[in-house]
Amino acid sequence: MATNILVADQETHFFGDVCKNFDHAAQFTKHDAGLLDQIKSCNSVYRFRFPIRRGNGFEVIDAWRVEHSHHQSPTKGGIRYSEMVNEDEVMALAALMTYKCAIVNVPFGGAKGGIKINPKNYTVSELENITRRYTVELIKKNFIGPSIDVPAPDYGSGEREMSWIADTYATMNPGQLDAMGAVTGKPIALHGIAGRREATGRGVAIATRECVSVGEDMQKLGLLPGLSGKRVIVQGLGNVGYYSAKFLSELGAIIVGLCEFEGAIYNENGLDIEAVFQHRKATGSILGYAGATQEFSNTMEGLEQPCDILVPAALENQITVDNIRNIQAKIIVEGANGPTSPEAEEIFYANGGIIVPDMYANAGGVTVSYFEWLKNLSHVAFGRMNRRFEENSNLNLVNMVEGITGVALTPMQRSTIIKGASELELVNSGLEDTMIRSYHEIREIYKSNPAIGTLRNAAMVGAINKIAVSYQNLGIWP
Repeated sequence: MATNILVADQETHFFGDVCKNFDHAAQFTKHDAGLLDQIKSCNSVYRFRFPIRRGNGFEVIDAWRVEHSHHQSPTKGGIRYSEMVNEDEVMALAALMTYKCAIVNVPFGGAKGGIKINPKNYTVSELENITRRYTVELIKKNFIGPSIDVPAPDYGSGEREMSWIADTYATMNPGQLDAMGAVTGKPIALHGIAGRREATGRGVAIATRECVSVGEDMQKLGLLPGLSGKRVIVQGLGNVGYYSAKFLSELGAIIVGLCEFEGAIYNENGLDIEAVFQHRKATGSILGYAGATQEFSNTMEGLEQPCDILVPAALENQITVDNIRNIQAKIIVEGANGPTSPEAEEIFYANGGIIVPDMYANAGGVTVSYFEWLKNLSHVAFGRMNRRFEENSNLNLVNMVEGITGVALTPMQRSTIIKGASELELVNSGLEDTMIRSYHEIREIYKSNPAIGTLRNAAMVGAINKIAVSYQNLGIWP
């Protein structure tokens, strides 16, 4: 009986942690209790079960879709495929999506979905049946649509699953012009957008760069400003972790450690991310990589090795009171949702560290999903209408400058100046601008009142204020 209680407690803490963060931040706002309760609560929780044929019998699948806030429409959030999915987790992730969208000024309400399966235990055909049936269940209850609720990939799902969802929705809604806007994270060939796959990791890298660019903050940590030479440990070599490590490396950081569920590797002189990725692809494990000087069969030991920055980019609740005192990093940048417990965060800040919160740090995915949604509604790729016009205008300008100065540019210089922006370049530009503006907006709130205490509280204060304005402007009907 005691064991069952313990399991139940572990499964019902995540939403409570999010609410605890909300309540603490709400102290620094001036909104009435009723409005704060409306912002904090999950508006709609849809739990359902459906059968699939498996072998000669049936299997019943548990699933959820939670719409946390309707202060903006549509709501937006990924669908998680995991044996560990439960209602509390989906509610917490939906709430985080609400605050995340507000923080980076993306006009969506928060939502999240979950299917309680281990995808590795199912054939492609079975996964397609599960995904399509899940989509139909959402359609039946009006829980999906380009102006209602727009799913996206999450842990355990990707472009393939989003394609199935898009096709199912379009099939069930014949003639709907904006049907492809009902889901984001689709492959390019099915009206996706360039840069979406790597968007979350790129956003994490930009968030890290902005954090370490502030000399005043780095001086307090005993670090020099800038990413160059900063030692980084990344937990998770999935989509978010891989691209976070890749872009941080390109920005000048040194990836000294990588952690996966099978173990961790470390080299103080740096690891080649692509080589590790290919090694794992070939062997099924990061262990045994020739470029590592240390290996740990217990992946959590990898988090505790010497570094300047730790990027947990796997699952929630990885950094707790049990291991926070062993973390040697001075900065934690949360690539995953909820990787740090509130108690661990309090200890880390008390010891002089900084945590760049998940609500901001991993918002690159939803930012570029927003761009994909806009593309689907406008029915034209970014850059298609104006790229050649820009190039011709730039060419005329270059020719005029060369004629006036008598100096001829090299072919490389000419092509660099003349070239119009591609969709990928426009997406990356929009993502970078979003992440830069949002970080310094959060930091201004953080610096405005020492009692706020953490960047997470500052981000939440900003989110609450924006959402409150939306609800106040909407009013209540009837």
